[in-house]
Amino acid sequence: VQLQASGGGLAQAGGSLSLSCAASGSIFSINVMGWYRQAPGKQREFVASIISGGTTLYADSVKGRFIISRDNAKNTTYLQMNKLKFEDTGVYYCVAAIATMIGSTPMAQDYWGQGTQVTVSS
Repeated sequence: VQLQASGGGLAQAGGSLSLSCAASGSIFSINVMGWYRQAPGKQREFVASIISGGTTLYADSVKGRFIISRDNAKNTTYLQMNKLKFEDTGVYYCVAAIATMIGSTPMAQDYWGQGTQVTVSS
């Protein structure tokens, strides 16, 4: 199983960027998909998550500005980032709780994608 993140880049404060993250491999099911970020010199922090039924959760710092969504048929999650702030700068990581079949038993674990850089200029 692999998670491939794409998107990000450079934007001015107030602008928008979008990220996507696609899971591939021998996937039985995906429960939660989400995003974390890590700013230079800081710990990785939660940004947003979405479960298979569509319920979303956001960090207070991004609530009202970021939108997470997913396409279950494509095993992909998206993060639309609007009204970007300088403090949104960091490396963004996608994560997913993915179940694979071990024999006849589905076993779930978290998988992380490679980070993608988001830089917001003030």
